[in-house]
Amino acid sequence: MSVTYHPNVIQGSDEWLALRTGLLTASEMKLILTPTLKAASNDKERAHLYELLAQRITGYVEPSYVSDDMLRGRDDELEARSLHEKHVAPVQEVGFITNDKWGFTLGYSPDGLVGEDGLIECKSRRQKYQVQTIVLREIPQDYVLQLQTGLLVSERKWIDFITYSGGLPMMTVRVFPDFEIQDAIIAAATAFEKRLAEAHERYLETLETMPTLIPTERRVEQEMFV
Repeated sequence: MSVTYHPNVIQGSDEWLALRTGLLTASEMKLILTPTLKAASNDKERAHLYELLAQRITGYVEPSYVSDDMLRGRDDELEARSLHEKHVAPVQEVGFITNDKWGFTLGYSPDGLVGEDGLIECKSRRQKYQVQTIVLREIPQDYVLQLQTGLLVSERKWIDFITYSGGLPMMTVRVFPDFEIQDAIIAAATAFEKRLAEAHERYLETLETMPTLIPTERRVEQEMFV
């Protein structure tokens, strides 16, 4: 089967990081595909290409900056999942999902599985954005590609987008596969993987043709990058 579940992996753990190393994942799809479904060609897309290439070469994921919003979000997302279980449906936790049916692997870290067909994706929001989402009654554009990639990777029938801000009503919107968006995701990911493979080949050629390159060892494990 092309879909592989990793149910016993804790998100954020070393094992989870190892599974994600060098993979294009749902949360990062917005770096290679624009909201208008055009392949991105900008500094962020190029930086992500070389970030994933470096991970594939070294097997190492550099630490990233953790903001106050991100710390709050971890607790909020746990609360949102708990409320969803209480009021809507039981949720099964799973660390990571991969799918390699396209000749390369895409990954997704869901906030939970619901039955045989569903997923949940929880977001902690500042109150102004929560109010805006409730007023507009639509999925914020920032999350559309992540949700559709999650559905694509898992091959599930729907995903509940849960938006949470303490003190305001929690809102849940059910999202179904959009095949136009998913086709654009596959096309962009295919082109991205081709460019990544070409860059890897050039890296290996450089190692062979530049004898002045001097090997080094990683000595500092704990670094912070903004």
